[in-house]
Amino acid sequence: QVQLVESGGGLVRPGESLRLSCAASGSIFFIYHWGWYRQAPGKQRELVATITSGGNTNYADSVKGRFTISRDNAKNTVYLQMNSLKPEDTAGYYCNAKLSQRLGGRLDDYWGQGTQVTVSS
Repeated sequence: QVQLVESGGGLVRPGESLRLSCAASGSIFFIYHWGWYRQAPGKQRELVATITSGGNTNYADSVKGRFTISRDNAKNTVYLQMNSLKPEDTAGYYCNAKLSQRLGGRLDDYWGQGTQVTVSS
């Protein structure tokens, strides 16, 4: 079984920073692709940032230049550094991992339970 656990959310003022973490545990051979998504009340879940096994990154236009995604393969962990936070960044943030549990095994999707980020003055 595989579990993804996010941490680092909280309540901050506009302009402040937060760093989210998502750690994967369990029977994991390799995590090929990580993603951070967010969902605000009444809205659809949207992609925030992704990072491949080779370190290639992709960001939503709304967070480019403010957020940075990174990964630690040895720790099976992904991070999201969020700077210059805005009220519109308020949402539940979810990590996603595409991984295989054995050499040559299929790729499966796993999701964390989410961590709340609230940006308010």
